[in-house]
Amino acid sequence: MEELFDYLNIEAVVLEILISGGWLMIPIVVCSIISLAVIGERFWSLSSEKIIPKELLSSVWKLHKAGQLDKNKLQTLSLSSPLGRVLAAGIANQSHGREIMKESIEESGRQVVHELEKYLNTLGTIASITPLLGLLGTVIGMIYVFAAITDHGTGDPAVLAEGISQALITTASGLSVAIPSLMFYRYFRGKVDELVIKMEDEALKMVEMMHGERE
Repeated sequence: MEELFDYLNIEAVVLEILISGGWLMIPIVVCSIISLAVIGERFWSLSSEKIIPKELLSSVWKLHKAGQLDKNKLQTLSLSSPLGRVLAAGIANQSHGREIMKESIEESGRQVVHELEKYLNTLGTIASITPLLGLLGTVIGMIYVFAAITDHGTGDPAVLAEGISQALITTASGLSVAIPSLMFYRYFRGKVDELVIKMEDEALKMVEMMHGERE
């Protein structure tokens, strides 16, 4: 029971802080929710095992040597993973020579990269605008303080405290959302670059093997 009261007290304090921050807390809170959703979704979607399944290239090579890479197998391969999609694009054009294969792989790779970077611009935008929202809250809070001083003078600290509180809360909230958003934006950017390099390496191996340049 005591734990329940503690939890309710924490909720009440958080709600009071949000209200004290003024209306600018609404877009900041919305940005925080979107940021958390994007971070969770990208962690799930950018799993190395999902993007570049282990042994995929070797299984494709075995099917190729056995002459079993028909249209149905290529369609299944294309739908299996981003790497499978890139490999399928190259295999579908193997009869046109090495250069056409590479061009097909690069074209498919660009589409895959675009999908891997999905929502990252949203995360980067949140990392950029939330400090500005916090700064705007600071400016509005200071305007309120100076307006209160003009109307009531400096004799009543409570009048001034409301504006100062709003300024500090919005600034702290904006930074609290922006800092982790920026950190994860950079992390996912690096993750995408790493995955793209690995996919390029796997695709190049396949091209070289199919043209007898590699075992």
